[in-house]
Amino acid sequence: MNVRQLSDLGPNERAAIFDRDAGIEAVRDDVAEIVGRVREEGDVAVRELTAEFDDVDVGNLDVTDTAERAVDEVDDDVLDAIETAAENVRSFHEAGLPEDWRADFDGRELGRRYRPVERAGVYVPGGTAAYPSSALMGVVPAKVAGVEHVAVATPPADEVNPATLAAIHVAGADAVYQVGGAQAIAALAYGTETVDRVQTVVGPGNRYVTAAKAEVRGDVEIDFLAGPSEVAVLADGTADPELVAAELLAQAEHDTDASVVAVTDDADLAAAVAEAVDAQVVDRKRADVIRGALDNEASGVFLARSMSEAVLFVEEYSAEHLAIIAEDDERLLDRIDSAGSVFLGPYSPVAAGDYASGPNHVLPTGGGARRYGGLSTETFLRSTTVQRLDEGALADLHDTVTTLAEAEGLEAHAESVRKRFDGEE
Repeated sequence: MNVRQLSDLGPNERAAIFDRDAGIEAVRDDVAEIVGRVREEGDVAVRELTAEFDDVDVGNLDVTDTAERAVDEVDDDVLDAIETAAENVRSFHEAGLPEDWRADFDGRELGRRYRPVERAGVYVPGGTAAYPSSALMGVVPAKVAGVEHVAVATPPADEVNPATLAAIHVAGADAVYQVGGAQAIAALAYGTETVDRVQTVVGPGNRYVTAAKAEVRGDVEIDFLAGPSEVAVLADGTADPELVAAELLAQAEHDTDASVVAVTDDADLAAAVAEAVDAQVVDRKRADVIRGALDNEASGVFLARSMSEAVLFVEEYSAEHLAIIAEDDERLLDRIDSAGSVFLGPYSPVAAGDYASGPNHVLPTGGGARRYGGLSTETFLRSTTVQRLDEGALADLHDTVTTLAEAEGLEAHAESVRKRFDGEE
């Protein structure tokens, strides 16, 4: 892996690094057709599309009972890991659950209250692979938020992985359906004879899943449109190059489209990281996938002229995952506003957050962290403002409200205030 100077990057190179997207434009038309079929034909379309895309003829779409039984089928160590991770994720989201509040503002009693949506859908990637962690990250915060009915859709297989099904059950899902891809998102959004319609759809997936979320957005709420995984490592000369390289490889093994970058102001560290990446990749089982991600134009080891330049790069990159391995990591963090999740210090690998430390791993990609945060309980909550004015408070606002209402030509608004003071001087 080569080291590149940040100051030498041309416009095209910068665009490749910073203008990352979910890659959904190429499949939008196909996905729109899939969504339309499921919306019109229900279970029939779901079954036909599942046979076409997953090469599986599903029996029962509803596998809720199978998920419950899976808890007894997985190895004890796997179940223990699932339960430990679930408890950590639950504790984190309980700590961040927003509370109703009221306060007095000179006779104006004002506040906000939070209420969950009644029905939410969680997409859990799967098929031949197992992603129990994604089940926990989607279902647990929904249940913590108080969602009454949480439905999970996960791709079918001859036998859906029991670890994924066990995690779905441990997380507290109320219904589980073996359906994947764009057809799963459509089924959750619009309902079928078997799948109950929901109000919010969340969860990671491939570009077909992401494009389907874009297609149904507006008819249901979604979390966001996430693309391939990404990590940025900000390091100074005190960092261990082997650990920096390990962070890059960990995200690179997700997908050949993953983006992984390390940036430092230390030339020796940059060279050592590049060397360590090349050495470590040889021993990884998914070496071919990793090499594909490392060859991605948005990946690389970058040398900055100063830590300030490195910080500016990281802020503009706005990574899904940001690891800071530096002597004064807190000071560097204070200078960075845009990142999905931040991992401080040499003992905070991104993998800890991916699985079990507690914070959610469903995070914005492609620079989305400049505009919004990751999945949380608030994704499943609606907020309502509440206000009660006493007579004195309304009297204090009388002239302000009536003047503004008449300036807007809305006389009835002004009269709705004046009526409350008819007969008074």
